[in-house]
Amino acid sequence: MIARYAHAVLCTLGDLVEDVVVWLHEPINYGTDTPARIVRRRGGSAANVAAFAAAARGTSRFVGQVGDDDTGERLLAGLRAGGVDTVVTRGGRTGTIAVVVDPTGERTMLTDRGAATELEQLPPGALDGIQVLHVPSYSLTDEPLALTARAAIEAARDRGILVSIDASSTTLLRSFGTAGFRLLIDALRPDVFFCNREEHRELGLALDEPMPGSTLTVVKAGGDPTVVITAAGAKSIPVPPVEHILDTTGAGDAFAAGFLLAWMQGTAPDAAAIDAHRLAARVLLSPGAGLT
Repeated sequence: MIARYAHAVLCTLGDLVEDVVVWLHEPINYGTDTPARIVRRRGGSAANVAAFAAAARGTSRFVGQVGDDDTGERLLAGLRAGGVDTVVTRGGRTGTIAVVVDPTGERTMLTDRGAATELEQLPPGALDGIQVLHVPSYSLTDEPLALTARAAIEAARDRGILVSIDASSTTLLRSFGTAGFRLLIDALRPDVFFCNREEHRELGLALDEPMPGSTLTVVKAGGDPTVVITAAGAKSIPVPPVEHILDTTGAGDAFAAGFLLAWMQGTAPDAAAIDAHRLAARVLLSPGAGLT
C-alpha cells in the first residue's frame, strides 16, 4: 500500500500524447493479419509520472505544450480527473505514439511527438509551490522544448527546488551522443538520475558507478535488483516477483513517481526504491500506461 504524500508537489515537464497500444496475441505475421487488442491511452513520460503520482495519492503537476485539438482536450481532462494539476500551453497537433507489445510484454514504440516538443517558454506559475521538478531526457534533446527545459532546471535550482532527470531511452542517448549527454547531465547536476541497466551501460558506466553530476543514481534492471548509488556507495534492492506481466509500458514512469514521492518526504533512497517497485508492479498488470 502506498502511503499518502500530502503537501509535497511533484512537477513534471515534457510530453502529453496519445498512446495507441497494440497488444499482440502472437508474433507479428508480416505481410498478413495478426490478431491483436488495440487500446488508446494517455501517454508521454512526463504526463505518466504525474498521473501515477496522483494515483498513488500524491500531489502532482504536469507542465508542457499540448495540441489545440480534441485529442489534447481529452487527454488534459483525463489528467485533471485523475487529480493532476495542469499548467500548459495549447497549440499545434497532439502527438501520438504507437506502442507494439509482444506476447512477452516487451514493447516497441513508434513516436510522433507533435506539439510536445514546441514549448518555447514555461507557462506562468509552472514552478510555483513545487518541491521536485522531474524532467525526462526526451525533454532535453529536441528544440525548442530542450532550451525551455534547461532554463526550467536552472530556475528550479535558483528556487531551491530539487531536480530529477530520467535517461529515458538508449535510442535517445545514441542519437544525442553519449559523450555530449554525459556533459549535459554533469552541467545540470540533478539530485536524482534514473536510468535502466542498458542506458547505464550505453553511458559507459560501470555497474556501481554513479552518473557524473548526479547526487543520487538509480539503476533499474527489470526483475533484477535495482541499484541505488549514493556517495556512501551502492545498494542492491531486490524486486518482488510479478506473475503474468501484461505490458511494461509506463513501468519506468511509475517507478520514478513512486520513488520521488517517497524520497521528497525524506524516505531513505533504498526504502524509496521499495515504494517504487510496488507502484511499478501495478502498471505491469494492465495494458498501456495505466494502473490496475
